[in-house]
Order: sequence, then C-alpha cells, then structure tokens
Amino acid sequence: MDTLFRRFRNCLLPLALISLVLVWCASAGAEAPPTTAMDLEKIDVLDLKTAARIALADNPSLAAAQARVGQAQEAVRQARAAYFPRVDFTASRSRVDIADSAIARQLGSTSLSGSSTSFNNPEDYYKAGINASWLIFDGFTRWFTLAAAKHGEQSSEAARSDAQRLLLQAVSTAFLSAQLSLENVSIAKADEAFNQRQLTEAQLRYKVGTGALSDVLNFQVKANSAQSDLIVAERTYETSRIGLAALLGVKSARLPEQTRLETLKEADAQELEAPQVAQLIESAYAHRPDLEQSEWGIRQAEANVKARRGEYYPTLSLDGSYTGERTDDFGFESQDIGSTVGINLSYNIFAGGLIRARHQEAKMRLHEVEQNQQDLKNTVTSEVRTTTESVLSAQKQLLLQRANAQLVRKNRDLVEKEYKAGVGSLVRLNEAQRDLTAALVRLAAAQVALRQAWNDLWSATGQIEAKLVP
Repeated sequence: MDTLFRRFRNCLLPLALISLVLVWCASAGAEAPPTTAMDLEKIDVLDLKTAARIALADNPSLAAAQARVGQAQEAVRQARAAYFPRVDFTASRSRVDIADSAIARQLGSTSLSGSSTSFNNPEDYYKAGINASWLIFDGFTRWFTLAAAKHGEQSSEAARSDAQRLLLQAVSTAFLSAQLSLENVSIAKADEAFNQRQLTEAQLRYKVGTGALSDVLNFQVKANSAQSDLIVAERTYETSRIGLAALLGVKSARLPEQTRLETLKEADAQELEAPQVAQLIESAYAHRPDLEQSEWGIRQAEANVKARRGEYYPTLSLDGSYTGERTDDFGFESQDIGSTVGINLSYNIFAGGLIRARHQEAKMRLHEVEQNQQDLKNTVTSEVRTTTESVLSAQKQLLLQRANAQLVRKNRDLVEKEYKAGVGSLVRLNEAQRDLTAALVRLAAAQVALRQAWNDLWSATGQIEAKLVP
C-alpha cells in the first residue's frame, strides 16, 4: 500500500507543477500588452508606448526593411558557397549530318593511305558526365568577398534599425498631434458649455425682466461660434486618427471606434530638466543606427578593396571529370567512359589595366563612404544641438503658458462674478472667456511641443526605441 501511495505521489507532483506552469503562462499571456494592429479591437485607451509597439509589428515599411536584411543574408550564403567544390552533371544528344563533299574528301584520303573507313551519315552522338572543380587559392579574394557580404548584412540590419527610429519618430508626431486635437475638442466643449450656461441664465433674467435681449443674443452667438469650433476640432481629431492608423499598419486606415487616445498629461519634472548637449552628442555617436550603418559600410568597402587586390595574385584550382561518349544510344559501357584530373594555375599578365582600374574604383568607393560618414556625423551633431535648443525653448514656453493660463482663468472667474453681480460689462466677460479659451489652446500646444521636442531629441540620439518600447 505504501509503495502504491509513493508511486501515486511521484506521478502527481510533476502533473501539479506542469499545471502551475500552464496557469502562469496563461495569466502572463492575458496580461501582455497588445502588440499588433489586430489587437486594437481589445484596446479602450491607446497610449503612445502601445502605439509604438503596434507600429513596429505591423508597419509595411519595416517589413520591406526586413526583406532587405534577408537579401543581405542570402548574399552571405552566396559568398560562402565559393569555398566549396562545384559538381555539375551534363548530358547531351546531338545528330550530325556530314556534307557529302566532306565525306568524299575523307574517303579519298583513306583510300590513298590504304585504309578503309565506313560512315554512318547522319549519326547520333550521346555524351554524359560529371565535372567537379574546386578553387584552392585565389589571392584571398573569396575571404574578403565573404567579409564584405557579412558587413553588408550588418549594414542592412542597421538600416532596418534606422527605419524603426524614423518610424517611431513619425508615430510620436502623429500621436501627439492627435492628442492635441483631442485636447482642442475638450477646450471647445468647455467653451460651448460656458456659453450655453450663460445663455440659459440670460434667458431666465430676460423672462423675469431683469436682463436685456442683447445679452441673450450675445450668448447665443457665442454658443454657436463655440459649436462651430467644436466641429472643426472634431474633424481635425478624426483626421489625426486616420494618419495614426496608417502608421500603425491598420489596413482600413481607421482606428476602431471604441479605441480612444490617452488624454494629454501635464509635463513632469523630468521633462522640465535641461538636457546636457555634450553627453547627448556622445550618446548619438554610440546609438544612432545610421552611423552604425555607415561604419559597416566602411568595413564593407575596405573588404572590397582587399578583394580587388586579390586579383593581382594567381589562382589555383583542382578539376576533374568522369565522362562517357558513344553513338546510337545512352547505353554506356566501360570502354565508352573516360576520366580526367588536373590542377590549373592561372596568372594574369596583362588585361589592359582592368584589374588596376577595379582596384582603384574600390579605393574611391572607400573614400566616398568615409567622407559620407564624416558628413553624417556633422549632420547628427547639428540635429542634436538643434533639438536640444527646441527642448529648452519648449520648456520656457510651457512654464510661461502654464502661468498665463492660471492668470487668465482667475481673471475670467472674477469678471464672471462681476457680470452676475451687475457691476461688470458683457463685453469684458466676452473678452475674458475668449482669452481663457486661447490661453488653454496655447497651453496644450506648448505641452505637446515640449513632448515632441523630447521625442525628436531621443530620435536624434538614437534612443527613441529604448524610451518608447522599453
């Protein structure tokens, strides 16, 4: 009985562990954030980080970049194939019909020599064989050609990473633009609600004889104007959603109706810190994918120079064949089969300057990519400095607009109280509400400008993927 219990326990424990693992995997999968455009149906509120993950998974331009990486990988396999022997099978059938004059000459020559020859004309000839060749030495051309192909593969990988960098920057711009449009919708709704509330109160005062009809008409006009602004803001928001959906790879170029964008949040203390230019430039040199691509391009060009230099050396190859030849049919017998084995040495003495010209062309290509890299470094430095200045300017603007919006809101509230108390003018209230609406629009634009400036800076330093898709 104890033995049976132990056996049952030993079987039960592994099953329990497997069950726990399956449950954990299922729960982990349920908590995993959506990463494809198909998952948008499950999203109620879309934030920037989720949008970035979806774009990286489904954007067609990245799929094209990945296809270019695949091409480079196949180029490496092609270069590596040069190290292996090559074996070919050949077979042929030919029908030969000799001219009668040629037969007559041949018969005449054989009769003078005293020999006899018979001809079957026309006649079928059959040939089949296996040919093998193996390049033993080619001045290290194969080695450097393979190295160039590998560097080309790394360059393609870096180009794909750079495409991701630019895509994430575009997604950031589109998402923040949509957020700004959504914020403008909220501002327009608040403006409409304020004027509708004033209109209702003005109508009540007019009915009891304590208000003027001009006040009623004024607030009716203001409410209609606010409603018009709301229509424009909603249209801009829907247009922004379409552009964002296209970047995310949504085939219908339209986000699901139930998917709302995350509302614009206030900038935190970290976003208000001053960026350090020198450190950011060093980071850009270390992380920018296009700089990495240029570095691999230089290595590829250097390998191509050495591969061309290998053409100055002789080539040595081992060749062999096993061939059968006969007439009438393919029924080869031992006497129809022959073989050859040989070592071939080839050394070019003169080719009209072709080899030298190829070598010089490769050198000029290397010089070109080196100069392009230096120009790219200058461009990267300029981008980092420019975006840094944009961040500093956006920080100042945000602080100014934040303080101004608080002052304008306080002023509007005071003017509204004065108007209701009968000591303030209608014109002053209209101006105060208009100033508040404009101040809120400028504040939202300043918040978006700062966040976009930071994302542009992260893109310029090559760190945007780490920031948006940690």
